[in-house]
Amino acid sequence: MGTFVVTGSASGIGAASAARLRESGHRVIGVDLRDADVIADLGREEGRRRAVTEILAACGGVLDGVAAVAGVGPDTRDAAAVVSIDYFAPVALLDALRPALASSGAGRALVISSNAATTVPLIDDTLMDLLLAGSEDAARKHAEEAQGALPTALLETSPGISAYATSKLALARWVRRTAVTPAWARRGILLNAVAPGAVLTPLMTGSTGATADSDPDAFPTPMPLGVFGRPEDIAFWVEQFLRPEARFATGAVLFVDGGTDAVMRPDAQPTAMHL
Repeated sequence: MGTFVVTGSASGIGAASAARLRESGHRVIGVDLRDADVIADLGREEGRRRAVTEILAACGGVLDGVAAVAGVGPDTRDAAAVVSIDYFAPVALLDALRPALASSGAGRALVISSNAATTVPLIDDTLMDLLLAGSEDAARKHAEEAQGALPTALLETSPGISAYATSKLALARWVRRTAVTPAWARRGILLNAVAPGAVLTPLMTGSTGATADSDPDAFPTPMPLGVFGRPEDIAFWVEQFLRPEARFATGAVLFVDGGTDAVMRPDAQPTAMHL
C-alpha cells in the first residue's frame, strides 16, 4: 500500500478522494484549512512552505502520489486569492514534492482543472501569460484590476469567474507542458489533470446555487446526461490516475463533466496537426 497526499481533503472532491484511497488501504496525508493532518493555507507562500515541510516529515521523503484538489470557486470575491489558490498553490506544491514522488520509483500526481476552462468565454489572455510565467504578484494584481471590468450581473453572482476559468485553463496547460519534461517523465512521475463539470460540492453549489434537488436541464450549461455529478464520480478517476498500473498516461486532461464540454465544443478535441 502507498502513501498519498490529498489537498482539500476536508470536503467535496478532496474528501471523497481521500476516503476512496483510504478504503483501498492506502495511507493518506490530508491537507486543508481545517480537519486535516496538515493544516495550512495554500493560498499563501508561507502556508505552502509549511505544508511541504510537514508532508515531507510525515512521509519520510517518499510519496506514491499527490492529488492537488484544493481550490475555490467563481463566487470568490477576491480574484487575487483565486489565482493563488487555484493555480499557484498546486504548481508550487507539486514542484516541491516532485523529489519525493521520484523517490517512490513510480510517483503519480494529479490536479483538478475544470470544464469552466473551456466552456466559459471569459479567459483573460494577459492573466494566462502571467500565470504560466510564474509571476504570482503580477498575476494577483492584474486579476484584481481586471475584475472591475466584468458586467455588474457577474460581479454580483460570480465575481471570480474570469480568474477561475483562466486559472483552471492555465493549470491544464501547465500539466501538459510539465508532464513531458525530463524531470517528470524520465523520472517515471506521471502528471495528469481531471476537469470536472457540475459536481455537487460546496464549491459548485456556492457558485451556482444549484442543489441536489435542482433540475439539471435548467443549469446554465447543458447537461447531456441529465444528472449532476457527485464527488465520488471524480474521486474514482483521481484514484485511477494515482494507481501504479496507470503507467502510460501522462499529460492528459480528462473531462468528467457528464458530456458538457463535448456538447458545447464537439469538434474542439482532438485537433489535427497540420504541416
